[in-house]
Amino acid sequence: MRRLADLAASIDEAADALVALLDPARFSDLIQVSPTQLRVLTLLHTDPAINVNGLAHVLLVNASSASRLCDRLEAMGFLRRQPDPHDRREVRLQLTPAGDELLAQWRRHRREALLSVLTKMPTGARQDLMRSLRAFSSAADELLGVEVHQAAPGVRRTA
Repeated sequence: MRRLADLAASIDEAADALVALLDPARFSDLIQVSPTQLRVLTLLHTDPAINVNGLAHVLLVNASSASRLCDRLEAMGFLRRQPDPHDRREVRLQLTPAGDELLAQWRRHRREALLSVLTKMPTGARQDLMRSLRAFSSAADELLGVEVHQAAPGVRRTA
C-alpha cells in the first residue's frame, strides 16, 4: 500500500507542475480575458446548451455575477445572447467565431507549453506516459461515471 501512496504523491506533484505550466495567467500577454472569463468560454464550448443559471451553478456564483461575466464577454465580442426558440423566457449563450478563435489560440499555446516539456523527456518515458495517462483517464472516467465525447478531443462531460 505504501507504493500506491508514493505513486499518489508523485501524481499530485505532477498535477501541480501541470497546473502551473497551463495556468492561463502565464498566457496573459496572448489571451486578453481573465482566467474566469476563459473558463466561461470553455464551459460554453463544452456544453453549448448551458445558460446563465447553469454557468452560475458551475462557477459557484450567483446568477447576477454570471450574467455580468457574460455581459463583459459579449461586449468583447466573444459570446452573444439569443432568445431560446422553444422558451422565450430563456436566453441562449453562444460563442462567436471570435470566441472560438480565442479558445483555439489558448489551446495552441497550451499544447506548445506541453510540447516544450515533452521534448525534454526521453522517448521511452513519453511512450510510458501516454500509456499511463490513458489508463489513468479510463480508470478515473469509470470511477466518476464520465462519458468522453468525440466532438471535442480531450473534453470530458459528466453523464
